[in-house]
Amino acid sequence: MVGIIGRNGAGKSTLLKILSRTTAPTTGTVKVKGRIASLLEVGTGFHGELSGRENIYLNGAIMGLRKWEIDKKLDEIIDFAGVEKYLDTPVKRYSSGMYVRLAFAVAAHLEPDILIVDEVLAVGDAEFQKKCLGKMRDVSGNQGRTVLFVTHQLGSIQQLCERVVWINKGSINLVGSPSQVIQQYINSNSIKTEEQFEASEEELEKDIHIKKFSLSNSLGKQSLVFGTNESIFIKIDFGASIKKQSLEVAIAVFDFNETRVFTIHEPLFSDDIYLKIDSGTITIELPAQFLAPGSYYFVA
Repeated sequence: MVGIIGRNGAGKSTLLKILSRTTAPTTGTVKVKGRIASLLEVGTGFHGELSGRENIYLNGAIMGLRKWEIDKKLDEIIDFAGVEKYLDTPVKRYSSGMYVRLAFAVAAHLEPDILIVDEVLAVGDAEFQKKCLGKMRDVSGNQGRTVLFVTHQLGSIQQLCERVVWINKGSINLVGSPSQVIQQYINSNSIKTEEQFEASEEELEKDIHIKKFSLSNSLGKQSLVFGTNESIFIKIDFGASIKKQSLEVAIAVFDFNETRVFTIHEPLFSDDIYLKIDSGTITIELPAQFLAPGSYYFVA
């Protein structure tokens, strides 16, 4: 299975449409060996006036399958999609989730040589997404077919794919193993690389604001890299110019799969105090071995 990640949605979308042969390239050519099934947008390849059952046969015919070949797969498709009750209803009355269920079931079960799946799976519920990921793993690993899986969920890319392509503005930045490409993508995606953040003039004009945010070790040395046996000290200089009771600072810590690891809520004052600019500093310690090895970012 090949994973595709990238920031520029328009360039990525155009590339996928060219590979799926729904859009012709302005220049150049694309050579494809085998039949392609793609799931790029909700409703793509479906005729709204036709029923779910009729659309299954329509898609099969477009892929060059005979009726008897589609008949063999029909029950399996219906069971996977879970829309049997509405199978003879025009798909224009389907919800987006029902569209995706049926579209993925058709694309995955009609045995294409290449299956292209875009982020459209995000429309489905968690249970169905898990089901789809399992099916893609089966199609790729057990059936020996090619799956192009396009997503921003780096954890899924890491678990499912053998190769990853990083696309930026329609061009290929890097091709390699999941760990190699994901790390490069994460590094390039870092918004702040300084050990200390200082607020802009606009931020300082707010009634309550963070002036400075820095990370340091137990010796007071500012850094972005810490050993697992080191404590991490988060220092925040704040200011306020209004009366506020039970003021607190909140810091969310995320890993680079964009999963929230934990959130810190630290009270600043318990009394009703009129704060002056430059009047407050708070330091929060994350003890040694508190975080597992990896990359993280903070949002305050």
